[in-house]
Amino acid sequence: MQADLERIVKAFGADSGTIHLLEGGVLVLKAHLGLPPPVVEIVRTVPVGKGMAGLCAERNEPVSSCNIQTDTTGDVRPGAKATAQQGAIVVPIRDGSGQARGALGIAVRREHDYSADETARLLGEAGRLHVHTGG
Repeated sequence: MQADLERIVKAFGADSGTIHLLEGGVLVLKAHLGLPPPVVEIVRTVPVGKGMAGLCAERNEPVSSCNIQTDTTGDVRPGAKATAQQGAIVVPIRDGSGQARGALGIAVRREHDYSADETARLLGEAGRLHVHTGG
């Protein structure tokens, strides 16, 4: 999964990325790139419904922020702010029935609103990732 994440981060010109998969009702970090060690520890497990990845899994839809440093929606948790990233998006990794089974996230060090095209491309990557990992 690490190689897939590295390819995806590079393809999107991102600075960091994560892959979480659902295990026992929580999201478990399976691959990461560009995160400081303290942040890796914070996001190693993410409860469904908490933070961007948890909300993405709960809602089964993309969650994004133009600037996670100044976000006031409540979707961004302190651990994400500790990354020093700004523009971030997390999309669901879905199984064959369309249920969220994980989350794929990328972020950049500048403000960035992800376009519908970028979101669709990242969802496509998440779909290929799920098929590749076998769920």
